Amino acid sequence: MSVFVIASLVLALLVLALVLRPVWRDRPLAGAGMLAGLLVTTGLLYALVGTPRALDASQRRAPESLSEAIVQLTAELERDPNQIEGWRLLARAHAAEGRFAESRDAYARAVLLAPDEPALLAEAAEARAKADPSRLFDETAVAMLRHALEIEPQHQRARWFLGIARRQAGAAAEAVAIWEPLLAQVDATTAASLREQIDLARADAGMAPLPPTPETAASPVNITASVSLDPALAMRYPDGASVFVIARRPGGPPMPVAVEKLQPTGFPLTVTLTDADSLMPTARLSDLPQVELLARVSASGDATPRAGDFESAPVVVENGAEVSAALMIDRVVE
Repeated sequence: MSVFVIASLVLALLVLALVLRPVWRDRPLAGAGMLAGLLVTTGLLYALVGTPRALDASQRRAPESLSEAIVQLTAELERDPNQIEGWRLLARAHAAEGRFAESRDAYARAVLLAPDEPALLAEAAEARAKADPSRLFDETAVAMLRHALEIEPQHQRARWFLGIARRQAGAAAEAVAIWEPLLAQVDATTAASLREQIDLARADAGMAPLPPTPETAASPVNITASVSLDPALAMRYPDGASVFVIARRPGGPPMPVAVEKLQPTGFPLTVTLTDADSLMPTARLSDLPQVELLARVSASGDATPRAGDFESAPVVVENGAEVSAALMIDRVVE
């Protein structure tokens, strides 16, 4: 029961940190005050409504921070190590603090207890890649992903990660075979991004690109951008960051006319913008005689620029059916 109580507190801390993230980022003192207030309130409500003495005879003090909760949860799992969700939550908490090796090890303990749970296997494999200095999926991670797909062939996350792993290993044709079934499972926006990654893998394997879909074939514009990352920024690349390739009206408002969002496995990457990427049916990419292109790395996953994001200098191109541009992400947003 103690594990359940501590795990619940860790989960509450993770949720609170996520909810308060915008406030924490823009107003750290206010964010810290709100988090502390919510923690105190949670503790008081639990003391008044719950029965902490009945649940935990040692009457331990409730953790007041994520780090303290991790320490308590670790101690409880040492006493009662057969708690799958306890290990899983501990792994996520370690990852939230950037302690990827500890996250990997906690996931490994969870997998020992539940070796046939596809979602857990995919999470554990991802944790192993994050803990690797080169962000590579090792043989153990690949075995986990293959086992997950044996149990649940439609598991999207396991299939995506396994494709990445095989492409990392130079098995581009195998990555294509793993990824292509995902096209029938994902939404149109995700499918467009996935098609680009599949076509890159097909090119590596000496295969022809996928046949165009009606949406891409009907587009009167195709703007292909090659996006590179300055090596000086590579070591500072935020884990799990998103890359946005944005097309907007030159000299106009900063609101994009079309945008692609990716989570690439490496650079350089190639992105093709068409009318299918337009945000509004009344303001299509093909309506612009000229297009201003920009690439941005966003740690928050939000297309709106924030201090600390990486971005390229804007490049203006003439719009048309076959347009190409090169974007170098080499500056930090102030």
